[in-house]
Amino acid sequence: MKQKKSNWNFTLIFLIVLGVILISTWIDPSMLHSYYRIETAEQDVRAGTVEKITISPNAQGSAGKITVKKEDGSRYEVYVTNVEAAENAVREWDGTLPVEVEDIPHESILMSLLPYVFGIIILFVILNMMMGMNAGGGGKMANFGRSRAQLHKDTGKRVTFADVAGLQEEKDELQEIVQFLRNPGRFTKIGARIPKGVLLEGPPGTGKTLLAKAIAGEAGVPFFTISGSDFVEMFVGVGASRVRDLFEDAKKNAPCIVFIDEIDAVARRRGTGLGGGHDEREQTLNQLLVEMDGFGVNEGIVVLAATNRVDILDPAILRPGRFDRKVYVGAPDVRGREEILRVHVREKPLAEDVDLHEIARTTAGFTGADLENLMNEAAISAAKANRAFITQADVRRSFIKVGVGTEKKSRLVPESERRITAYHEAGHAILFHLLPDVGPVHAVSIIPTGPGAAGYTMPLPENDNVFMTRGKLLQDITVTLGGRIAEELIFDDVTTGASHDIKVATSRARDMVTKYGMSGKMGLIHYGDNDSEEVFLGRDLGHQRSYGERIQGEIDMEIRRIVDECYARGKGIIECHMDVLHRCAALLLEKERINGEEFASLFA
Repeated sequence: MKQKKSNWNFTLIFLIVLGVILISTWIDPSMLHSYYRIETAEQDVRAGTVEKITISPNAQGSAGKITVKKEDGSRYEVYVTNVEAAENAVREWDGTLPVEVEDIPHESILMSLLPYVFGIIILFVILNMMMGMNAGGGGKMANFGRSRAQLHKDTGKRVTFADVAGLQEEKDELQEIVQFLRNPGRFTKIGARIPKGVLLEGPPGTGKTLLAKAIAGEAGVPFFTISGSDFVEMFVGVGASRVRDLFEDAKKNAPCIVFIDEIDAVARRRGTGLGGGHDEREQTLNQLLVEMDGFGVNEGIVVLAATNRVDILDPAILRPGRFDRKVYVGAPDVRGREEILRVHVREKPLAEDVDLHEIARTTAGFTGADLENLMNEAAISAAKANRAFITQADVRRSFIKVGVGTEKKSRLVPESERRITAYHEAGHAILFHLLPDVGPVHAVSIIPTGPGAAGYTMPLPENDNVFMTRGKLLQDITVTLGGRIAEELIFDDVTTGASHDIKVATSRARDMVTKYGMSGKMGLIHYGDNDSEEVFLGRDLGHQRSYGERIQGEIDMEIRRIVDECYARGKGIIECHMDVLHRCAALLLEKERINGEEFASLFA
């Protein structure tokens, strides 16, 4: 790289020097004094300011130039077409003025050939530069179809299964891959074969990539990593070429692991575009299918892939023989979250009041990436306070920042809006506290956190629910409408602050009717769109609803009935606890934020 840069610098310097020489050789000196003419020379001679005149004929002897040297030392040149006539004119102007007539010059062969030599040199330099650029471009084009996979070999610092917490069953299932790569003879002698591919699927941030790194670290074999988007380019055939090159490199390093992250970028279902065209992505997928299970033999190569959109993958790549195993990596439960937290606080000093079990209970639905971000924000909060350890208060602040948003305490909110927000959040909190399946309350605040969010009410779930019951869904809808109910009861008016709550309540009621069969009137019929989650434009254009307008009207009526019944139920509960509503709103106006214990004491 340095040699190439040095060559470019030398070429640039050479061109600059050559340009200076050519400019100094070809420039017309008279252009520097374009205002000086033969009439001006005559005026200067007659005025007596000229010291000497030199007449220089050219090679032909007819034309030439007159050099006027004035008494102040300045020199001017005038080109003439007839040297003899110019000499006679000068002597007529002043017969006593010294006039020197030079001999006719004889140009040497070298000087006559000099312009041609310079031209050849310039042409040679330009051709050399163009050939270098073509060679570099050709090299780039030759490497364009090469795989962009990165090879990670054993460097001493490895990720192992000990660094992966909360995924015990997933690690047990993948441990067999590690054992096969370590000791393949143990399995092959009884006729077993290693799984050719393992697909890790699950929501973002659950640890799919970390599991792949741990497999490579445990097995101690070469580990190729590449993203699905690295295969596809705008040039036809490049993706397929990169797939071939990737597996050729893998064969040379077998046994090894090939990890394709976000495989949905290259392995989407074929024939789903407009017109079902055979585009570059499909060519790449076809080559990937052949390499994973075709006529070629890929002994000792395990393909790991990760995606969070397994529903859009092509069925051909999901069959046994290509991806023999599909490991679902979901969000951890409360025990898994506690284990993950212990991994992320290894190098973080904690105060005595930090309770990881309580943090795990509070963070229901958090993934491993969310928990890592939570503790990192807590560490940043402690560092900003100039403390060498993390306290439970830091974790709570970071939990609100991550889960709800940064509190904007400096925002000026009118007192009337603060009062509306206090009653709105108090309505949510009362229903959270009294309904059995949705509470208890963790924190209530009227501090703005973002656009349209004038406050928040955070529950503290007791357990991680695997599924939702009809009763819990109805309670969720009731709690969601608690803010609007409180506004109507106290102010005899409503605001736009409950717009998001109404949207959430309507969505849950629609799912109960169309997907979950929880409406007695509509029966156990699935009215949802079968392909509603498809992202392919071709499928969406050809999609038709599987029921008529009359059924659609009945669905809308049933959704409204569920929402109205939940609203009436919530209104009755809040009306029975109006004293708590007023006390909670007053406390919020005083302190702006209260915790679960302070709120529960209002019912005493």
